[in-house]
Amino acid sequence: MRISIFGLGYVGAVSAACFAERGHTVTGVDPNADKVELINSGHAPVVEAELTELTRRAVAQKRLHATTDPVSAVLETELTFVCVPTPSQPNGNLDFRFIEKVCAEIGAALREKQGFHVVVVRSTILPGTLKDLAIPTLERASGRRAGEDFGVCHNPEFLRESTAVADFRNPSKTVIGATDSRSADRVASLYEGLPGPLLRCAIEVAEMVKYADNSWHATKVTFANEVGKICKSLGVDSHKVMDIFCQDAKLNLSSYYLKPGFAFGGSCLPKDLRAITYHARSHDVSTPLLNSLMFSNREQIEQGIAMVLAARRKKIGLLGFSFKAGTDDLRESPLVEVIERLLGKGFDLRLYDRNVNIAKLTGANREYIMKSIPHIERLMVASVEEVLDHAEVIVIGNRGEEFTGLAERLRPDQLVIDFVRIQQIEERHGNYSGICW
Repeated sequence: MRISIFGLGYVGAVSAACFAERGHTVTGVDPNADKVELINSGHAPVVEAELTELTRRAVAQKRLHATTDPVSAVLETELTFVCVPTPSQPNGNLDFRFIEKVCAEIGAALREKQGFHVVVVRSTILPGTLKDLAIPTLERASGRRAGEDFGVCHNPEFLRESTAVADFRNPSKTVIGATDSRSADRVASLYEGLPGPLLRCAIEVAEMVKYADNSWHATKVTFANEVGKICKSLGVDSHKVMDIFCQDAKLNLSSYYLKPGFAFGGSCLPKDLRAITYHARSHDVSTPLLNSLMFSNREQIEQGIAMVLAARRKKIGLLGFSFKAGTDDLRESPLVEVIERLLGKGFDLRLYDRNVNIAKLTGANREYIMKSIPHIERLMVASVEEVLDHAEVIVIGNRGEEFTGLAERLRPDQLVIDFVRIQQIEERHGNYSGICW
């Protein structure tokens, strides 16, 4: 199939390369000329395992190219994915301007197009967004009717940053909400042969599924951290408690998030949690547990900062400060807040994260750094050794592969504060403290 994909961030770039790998011809669309140039030269615009090689191969095989021209992309393809961001507003509601802008562009192209075209929104959106915003915008711009003259689907993504390519190839589920069965069939054919159930449902159900998933994932992280803090106060090994807890798989609980550790962050969980609780409040629905999660998460950040302050040492090294290993995403990373707070209190910091390189960042991540935290660049060093040479306190922020064997490189006088539980350091280093164990 000939596919166009609007938005070349994490979801769009991964989807483009993976659909091309499955034999489709893909046109990526983005107003950022740097991203377009990167893809057309065979480079991935984001850090993600396997993505660079997939992109290079797809471009070389002429199955993938990118453009800044939305009209030609729609006219030359049969199906269009919308993968643009839906960032948070200050009150927690979503900012839909990118969805509205792209739908207007796609609709204008559809006005000129002959034949049936399917528009698939893959961005994370609240229930009712297609009905109240996307479809009316498409219909106004095109002069045509959804479900009759063109199709509209919602196909939420379940891609985790740092494992997105593997998740695309091995989905836990594929969900399609559609205006009509013809459109649903066309989208379903894209995933033929992939494992996991393919589930068709109402559009509003498809829109809600991602929020149900991410709200539950956020709940699991916070729940385990609170259990961990209680266990630590009692001298009980919180990981042993939670390992036993996770033996019960009958209630469909995943053990992936059920490890006490640091605060949740990233571009999905905080944003989606704010959005769904705002949505509940605006409809007078009481959600006390969900409302409490961000408060508890804030306490986890405060706990991490308090542990550093309690060490009473000024030279601090932070190993890993993207919100998790294997990604360069700093948006809403709780580690960035730790850095900001410690800087404000006069600490002497050195930072290292292999995947975060200011010179290579593009798009929203670079804009976020340059506008919100530009001073982080001067604190970054090129190796783990430079952090270890400087610091009296080592803070382990994520599970980067380069931190394997770190225990042998630590000085006896250095204090380790571990937010993620790197077991070999705990077992071999005397001055060790875990945030919940």
